[in-house]
Amino acid sequence: MGAPMAGHLVTAGHDVTVYNRTRAKAEAWASTYGGTVAATPAEAARGAAAVFTCVGNDDDLAAVTLGADGAFAAMADGALFVDHTTVSATIARRLAEETRLLVLDAPVSGGQAGAENGKLSIMCGGSAEAFAAAEPLMRAYAARIVHVGEAGAGQQTKMCNQIAIAGVVQGVAEALRFAQKSGLETGKVLEAISGGAAQSWQMVNRWDSMADERFDFGFAVDWMRKDLGLALDEARANGAVLPVAALVDQFYAEVQAMGGSRQDTSSLVRRLPK
Repeated sequence: MGAPMAGHLVTAGHDVTVYNRTRAKAEAWASTYGGTVAATPAEAARGAAAVFTCVGNDDDLAAVTLGADGAFAAMADGALFVDHTTVSATIARRLAEETRLLVLDAPVSGGQAGAENGKLSIMCGGSAEAFAAAEPLMRAYAARIVHVGEAGAGQQTKMCNQIAIAGVVQGVAEALRFAQKSGLETGKVLEAISGGAAQSWQMVNRWDSMADERFDFGFAVDWMRKDLGLALDEARANGAVLPVAALVDQFYAEVQAMGGSRQDTSSLVRRLPK
């Protein structure tokens, strides 16, 4: 997702330097968008007014920010740092302790299509000053940007997002299988129920593809399990009870065992008998 997001920044007129652990990916990006490729995160960040990251997990984020060649050591006082990775609220707060920088945790929702189309939703945690500096830049690739609170609040809000999605995908999967078992025409069922209270993004965008056993839409089961794990860990710390999220997490583990690790989250339907 970081590639199209960085591309939108170029299109908006910004000078962009990128780093990727796989240099060939960075070079392919530069050949498409015309930006510059750096050999390390520190090299990419040196002299930059703003640094954006979109990596995989807490360890990846720590490596590109706090590691020996990390961005923080090269960033000037007062520079803006925005992290779009879905990670723990703990590391978001840890990075915000670098008070000489403006730090924003800003996980995104909208998937690959949202990144490519510049229509992401972004939930932000950090100071008002950091948000004010970041918001005009993020407009290049976002349709909705909300400042929800202090450091870590963006990550906690993304957890809310994934908790809600988990239950919805399971509900859509069960409804689809019920329709099939009943001998109903699934397209007509979708037409009938998607205009009322049952309607959801998952239903409108994934019902037909789930019925056709197509699961190649980008946000993989592996990543969903990572995100649900973050939410469940946070819930253990704050006392929230997440029975549905915990159950669906285990259902996704079954999909992984079926070989669906890299299939998108709608592959949850695979574990329900036809």
